Amino acid sequence: MKAVEKWAADEFRSTNGQLEWIINKSLKEAGRLKKEQENKQKKEEE
Repeated sequence: MKAVEKWAADEFRSTNGQLEWIINKSLKEAGRLKKEQENKQKKEEE
């Protein structure tokens, strides 16, 4: 968990935000996100 906290701090995110980003990235790479969710995620990353 300390590694995730450090990674989050390095990218100016909260730990929860970093975990959400990791999960969403993994879901996208596995093809588990619907197109609507992918588009929403892209907008949030901008």
